[in-house]
Parts: sequence; structure tokens; C-alpha cells
Amino acid sequence: MLGATLAIGLIALLFGLPPLAALIIGATLALSSTAVVVGLIAERHQQNCPVGMTATAILIFQDVAAIFLLIVAGALGTGEAILPAIGFALVKAAMALGIAILLARIVVRRLFDLVGRGRNEEVFTAMALLVSLAAAWATGTIGLSLTLGAFLAGMIISETPYRAIIQSEIKPFRGLLLGFFFISVGFSLDFALLLRLWPVIVGVTFILVMVKIATNTAASLAFRWSAPGSIQLGFLLAQGSEFAFVIFSLPQVRLLVGSQRIAILIAAVALSLAFTPTLAQAGRSLAGQIRLHMSSAIDSELQPQDLWAPVMIAGMGRIGRTLADALTEFGISYVAIERDDQRLRESVADGYSAVFGNLADPKIWETVGLSNRQISVLTAPSLAVYRELSIHADTLFPNLKKVAVVRDEQEAQQFRALGVFAVIDRSTPRGLDVAAFVLEMLEIDGEKISEWMHREQERALATDRTLAI
Repeated sequence: MLGATLAIGLIALLFGLPPLAALIIGATLALSSTAVVVGLIAERHQQNCPVGMTATAILIFQDVAAIFLLIVAGALGTGEAILPAIGFALVKAAMALGIAILLARIVVRRLFDLVGRGRNEEVFTAMALLVSLAAAWATGTIGLSLTLGAFLAGMIISETPYRAIIQSEIKPFRGLLLGFFFISVGFSLDFALLLRLWPVIVGVTFILVMVKIATNTAASLAFRWSAPGSIQLGFLLAQGSEFAFVIFSLPQVRLLVGSQRIAILIAAVALSLAFTPTLAQAGRSLAGQIRLHMSSAIDSELQPQDLWAPVMIAGMGRIGRTLADALTEFGISYVAIERDDQRLRESVADGYSAVFGNLADPKIWETVGLSNRQISVLTAPSLAVYRELSIHADTLFPNLKKVAVVRDEQEAQQFRALGVFAVIDRSTPRGLDVAAFVLEMLEIDGEKISEWMHREQERALATDRTLAI
């Protein structure tokens, strides 16, 4: 945040903006989009890899920083000296936060307890909306932003034990209102100005993205991250934030920066958001190529320590990643094999130990050291293919325990008839049931396995909670 703020602020100064305006622009554009990036992380199953967890932590910090920026920006147009005005606004915000915490523990929780006795899910939705609107109205009444009130409402609701059901109930509203938010941003754009100044907008977007990639990557390297991880994180957080639309729409900020400049900045942020999936994929592919080159895995050669890993994972989709996370958590080495080149590069970029290949090809069995494994896990098995290979595999590797992840009981019985341990995975997030089964086979204590599963479920819930707030 500090690196991006200083770099973008300095560029704004070079373009002739006054210091205060440059600082506001730098700090606002240093923010990244929680709504877009967290959804992208979940979609690409990166919640448990270092890049995904770090990006989520940074985004949560930025959300808090954005609330501070809203308070500061709202104090600019009071007509008072800037520092006393900001100080007074921060005092009011601190009081609002304290009141929100008290209300969460004393009033709101009891209201939800009362609603819970009726077991009417629609009333939960209505109560959540009421809390959000009431908090926004309260902060607006005392001169703070409505957005701060909505943020405090999210904190209030997250403190109740009913947050899971509320999240599930308000999910359709969340997507709908987020859509309306971006539509309102589109309507606020001056299209005549955009058509006239589109080269400027493209240039500003390019500068924004390049500066954020550079500062994010440099900050990650400064904290001793690897080059592939730093590059991936830099690309993932290179866009502007939806909070920029709120901050730049404030009359005080428009007056300070200028309406035409604000229109250009809003358009640039919108364009950066549109390119976020492409940027994230580019960063991930680049990181994967660098990591593959560094580890010589591009030739599908295993490292010496991989040759003795007790577990072989075939397929690095969601289930394979969850199993790999479980094994890593308990200090058990593994190696994964993936036949899809793109998925392989993504897995390697995210820090998983994987090589290219198809376990359905017997010629690769010796290369990947299947004779040294205790357990092989087929995350997306083909019954027809396994039938053809089962006798040959049993003859070569009589001590290898084979686990297959299946869709239903009928398929499970067919695999069991072939001497395979079949697991139907019904867990959320996917892969927990398979991971627990494999950990039990490796004689890990059942209580520790249960604790790990609970932590993973809480982590998945926390990701949903971040999106909900």
C-alpha cells in the first residue's frame, strides 16, 4: 500500500496535481478490488495456496484502509483546517465503531436470537437488510459516509452465530446489488469525454497496472517471497478498487482533483477491473513458467526428495489441491502428476509439487517412481481405463494402496471390485473427505484430522464472509 501510494502519488505530482490531491489519488489507486479478486481466487481454487491466502489478507487490510480514506476524503470539504477536520472525523468514526461493537453484542444478537426462534429464513434476510440500512443511515446522519455504515453492518452481522445462514440468504442480493453498483458507475461516466480522451484513459490504465505490478512485486520480494510468487501476486492485485468509484464520486474529491481528471481516473479503474482475469492469468502463467524453469520440472523430472514421497496424486483439480494441502499440513511429502498443461502450470505457480504426465500411460509409472509410493490417489478416474490397467498395475506394485474418488455408490462398488479403495467426496470445500481418508490410511490421529477439517471449513466460510462484507 505504501509503495503504490508513493509511486502513483509521485506520478500525479509530475502531472501537475497539488500534493493533497496527489496523495488522495495515490492512496485510492493503491487499493485493489476485493469483490473481483476474492471471487477469482475462489474460482481458481487458490484459497489455500500462499498467493491466495496472502492476497486475501492484503485485501482485508485494504478494505480497512479504504474506510479510513473515506473518512479523510469526507473531511476535506468541511471548510475547516484539514488536520482538525480529519481528526474530528476519525473521532466520530471511532465512536461509530465502538457503538457498532456494543450493538452487535447487546442488541443485534438478541434480535437475531428472537428471529431464530421463528425459524423463518426470509425474516433473517429482512433483518440483515434492516441492520445494513440502519447503520448506513446512522453514519450518514453524523456526517460520515454511507459506505462506512454498510461496512460496520457487515462487522455487526459477522459477530452473530447466524452469519452462515444470513450469508446464504443474502447471496442473491449481494450479486444483484454489486451488479447495480457497477451499472451506476457506468451511468456516471461522461461518454462524450471518454470518446474524446480514450487514448489518455488507456494510457492512464496502462500506467496504473504497470506501477502496481512493479510495486506489489517489489514489496513481495522485500518480504523474501520467491520471484514466481511475487510476480503472481503483483499481477493479481494490479487493478483498481471498487472503493475508488465511491471515493472519487465524493464532491470534495471532485472539487480538489477536477471533474475531467476524476472522469478519466474512474474510467481507468473500470478498465483495469475488466482486464483483471486476463492479468491474473498472465501473472499465473508467467510464474508457472519461471518456477518450472527453476526446478527443471519442464522435463517432467522429479527431484530426489520427490522420489520417496509416500503419496502420488493423479490430477491437481480442486480435490487434488485439498489433498496436497492436507499432506503438507501434516508434514507428509507427496508428488502430483497432471496431464493438462495449463492446470500443471497453475499448480506449480501456486507452490504445489507437480509434474506433467498421464498416469494412464504405463510407460510413465517407473519414471514417476510409482514403485516407491505407499498410496496413489486418482482424483478423476476412468473406470474403463482402470479395468484395462488394473492387472498390470497389481502385478508391478502389489503393495501400493490405490484410492479412487468416485461420484456415487454404484461407481464405488465397481472400483472396490477391482481392489481399489473408493471414496465418495461430499465435503465442502471439495476434497476434505478424500484427504481425511488418506490421512487415516497414513495413521494420522483422528482428532487431529477432525481439527484440520474444521479449520479448512472455517477458512472457506471466512472467504465467503469476506465477500459478503
